Amino acid sequence: MIGIIGAGAFGTALAIALGREGRCIVLWARDASQVAEMQETRRNTARLPGVILPETVTVTADRAALSGADALLLSLPMQALGGFLVQTGADLQSPWLVACCKGVDLRTLKGPAELLRRARPDLGAAILTGPSFAADIARGLPTALTLAGGDEALQHLLSTPTLRLYRSDDVTGAELGGALKNVVAIAAGIVIGAGLGDSARAALMTRGYAEMLRLALALGARAETLAGLSGLGDLVLTCTSAQSRNFRFGQALGSGQGFDPKITVEGAATAKAVSNMARTMNIDMPITAMVAALIDQQIALPQAIQALLSRPLKQE
Repeated sequence: MIGIIGAGAFGTALAIALGREGRCIVLWARDASQVAEMQETRRNTARLPGVILPETVTVTADRAALSGADALLLSLPMQALGGFLVQTGADLQSPWLVACCKGVDLRTLKGPAELLRRARPDLGAAILTGPSFAADIARGLPTALTLAGGDEALQHLLSTPTLRLYRSDDVTGAELGGALKNVVAIAAGIVIGAGLGDSARAALMTRGYAEMLRLALALGARAETLAGLSGLGDLVLTCTSAQSRNFRFGQALGSGQGFDPKITVEGAATAKAVSNMARTMNIDMPITAMVAALIDQQIALPQAIQALLSRPLKQE
């Protein structure tokens, strides 16, 4: 049995993809009314409309139903993961805890796998990350992800014919790739929202990737991890598709429009956390700093654009 904690879009999509292949899935949600609706309709209309839950998926609000899982996938927002682990971490019983979120915790400045290790050092900790949209996974469209920190048995347990997992032992690189690309995606959305064009977006993505690599290497990650699915692959996807919440948030920011506050934008908190981290480590990350400043309304968009365009010319 595979337990999935969090019935948002991504958690539901994983439940559908794995359940479709005959796995026994227990999908846990905190909201009892959401659980009741999903049990009755076999759909998650609010988060993932148009897709039906297989009969192999049990939806519950009872955490005891997760007991005995071969793996527990924690599909919670990054900024909610730490609090959940503090409250319930001692009750989680499974050989593997797998984080399915991307970002940096604002309080501890740690990634999701590190939060798992701190909460339950006696259990295996891994992270599932890479270029993926929940709707694509749920529809059975081909998707490849990175499983960092897990073993071969876990890789096979969580893989399907259309959901292909590639293992990595570079947990730091996988965490940072998934976290930092969200910040660059916001910046790419700002570029498009402000009408600066696709050429500017390509330049932004390239320089943003350089920032990602700069910080990741300083924190002990490997360059090849950032060049893989969890880094460059995810960066390309989220910077070029309106399905990305981070890109849409940036687009709204760049065009001066409002954005639904109920939508989780992991890159917003990550930009603030990483900007503070980079400043402490004396690492130059101008794009990240500008995104954080714009989100906190410390600088206006025209001034942010001018500041980036007026940086000194140098060798690439």
